[in-house]
Amino acid sequence: MVGMHALPHRVVVYGAYGHTGRFVTAELLRRGLEPILSGRDPEKLASFAAAHPALEVRAASVDDPESLMKALAGASVVINCAGPFLDTAGPLATAAVRSGVHYLDVSAEQAAVQERYRDHGETARAAGVAVVPAMAFYGGLADLMATAAVAGWTSIDEITVAVALDRWWPTEGTRRTGARNTAPRLAVAGGRLAPITTPPQVREWRFPEPFGEQQTVELPFSEIVSMAAHLPVSTIRSFFATGPLQDLRDPSTPAPEAVDGTGRSAQRFVVDVVATSGGQERGFTVSGQDIYAASAPIVVEAAVRLLTGRSTTVGVAAPGELFDAADMLDALSPDPLTIVRR
Repeated sequence: MVGMHALPHRVVVYGAYGHTGRFVTAELLRRGLEPILSGRDPEKLASFAAAHPALEVRAASVDDPESLMKALAGASVVINCAGPFLDTAGPLATAAVRSGVHYLDVSAEQAAVQERYRDHGETARAAGVAVVPAMAFYGGLADLMATAAVAGWTSIDEITVAVALDRWWPTEGTRRTGARNTAPRLAVAGGRLAPITTPPQVREWRFPEPFGEQQTVELPFSEIVSMAAHLPVSTIRSFFATGPLQDLRDPSTPAPEAVDGTGRSAQRFVVDVVATSGGQERGFTVSGQDIYAASAPIVVEAAVRLLTGRSTTVGVAAPGELFDAADMLDALSPDPLTIVRR
């Protein structure tokens, strides 16, 4: 187990003024940590910081490595909420490793996660820090669910992920990332990452009520890369309900609108993960409200565990590899997640 970090626990939130960054900042404050507000746009940063006059503000650009180093000075962890992560994750993870700071992000982009393994595996291990991409609703949640489900198995035949949203109000950042993220989608076949078929497979999936049976299409996100990096699995496939994808692709669909004091939208989600091995089947179902808001407690829980020595390794690592997956899911239930073993 990695050793304890000394107080104070200062956490840089990069992209703090963005939609997810605001949830992350609020969750850090709720957990008693000290956020340092950072990002690329000084005006947006100053506007957001006006509501948090006690917090330090450090503008920094991914095009200016020294400004990133200054933004991370004295911190223990940085949480990158600024997409597209194909543009921001590399420079910020590099600065974090150079600074001896743990790096977390909320990327859904497969290529960005692959780049972290390729570019930061050796340097992060040498620096004694963890680099954890995709520690969020997309990526980290399914990886934790799968890791907990397959505990004790030495080989896994197949893992299937299925996601349904009752609607999708995309943020500006989601739209920018979608336009930037043009790499072929990858699944796992024969134990190796491989492009999905064209056109992607369509199948019916029975979700728990109130979602019920829905048409889904193969649409893997960053969870594929995370799971493939540490689980002995032959096949991984990920499916997404087609209804909310129409919302995402419609340019007239509005951004999320808060319906409660936390800033959450009314959106509901459900994630099924099913694993099989030698005729045995295990899995989890997780449900909750607002995919963007739900990412905040997931990534902040990871930050807290890094700060308090509840991690198992350093270097680039998947969530289920770095943390006790079942214990971490328990910590996130019943709020913000409702978790049911299948």
